[in-house]
Amino acid sequence: MANDIAKMIDHTLLKADTTKEQIVKLCEEAKQYNFASVCVNPTWVATAAELLKGTDVKVCTVIGFPLGANTPETKAFETKNAIENGATEVDMVINIGALKDGNDELVERDIRAVVDAAKGKALVKVIIEACLLTEEEKVRACELAVKAGADYVKTSTGFSTGGATVEDVALMRKTVGPSIGVKASGGVRDLQSAEAMIQAGATRIGTSSGAAIVQGKTATTDY
Repeated sequence: MANDIAKMIDHTLLKADTTKEQIVKLCEEAKQYNFASVCVNPTWVATAAELLKGTDVKVCTVIGFPLGANTPETKAFETKNAIENGATEVDMVINIGALKDGNDELVERDIRAVVDAAKGKALVKVIIEACLLTEEEKVRACELAVKAGADYVKTSTGFSTGGATVEDVALMRKTVGPSIGVKASGGVRDLQSAEAMIQAGATRIGTSSGAAIVQGKTATTDY
């Protein structure tokens, strides 16, 4: 099961103080365990793309991260720039305040700006930051992501008040149906947690604990 899970892991390092040495290690581990992707901040995309050239490990980056409060135009530019640098997957944070205001038009336009910028070049995962939302808001965020043409919905940045929960993953899967992906991120530190997320409907796991998970260990920290 651990080997199957490896192909569902986005091996993640998004801390502000990340060094090149750490990115090299991240990419080496991703190659060793055959993870789905590495997920890095935009400044490291070109480095990761070079390190992973000739492998089937994808380069994922984050857009409007971690607050989601940039304009749609800024997120679109970030997306295009990341793709030019070698990203083939982008995880964008929605405008959380707009969602809470009931401004669904802005939320949809925000997501669509990234989807249009990535079209044909990169997968788009939409981070809804579930820990800040009511159940109704989680459902609405997922519905808007589907409407805007996203490939995945994702639970969390891992930098707010909480990470992925089995309940949120199940709700998100129920809302989006079988046609798009669900990514569980934040706080998944061991194989048991990863399996529980997958059982609930996750098709990707975002974690900095990928190596520990596939070895059947428990990591002490996670992004």
